[in-house]
Amino acid sequence: MHDAGEDLTGHLDLTKASRPGRDVQRVNVDFPVDLLDAIDREAKRIGVSRQAFIKLRLADTLTASR
Repeated sequence: MHDAGEDLTGHLDLTKASRPGRDVQRVNVDFPVDLLDAIDREAKRIGVSRQAFIKLRLADTLTASR
């Protein structure tokens, strides 16, 4: 089925799916309102959510600092 390009999701239990090495831990961070406004504008400009934008920028910054 896979080789034929068929959708296999009906045969999977996605409630137990995970990405190895990608455990998630929730954190709370307080941002000044003006910074959040700027984040929201930039996130909207590139078409991602606020959370995705923050994660992208943090990952970019960490990669660049290595």
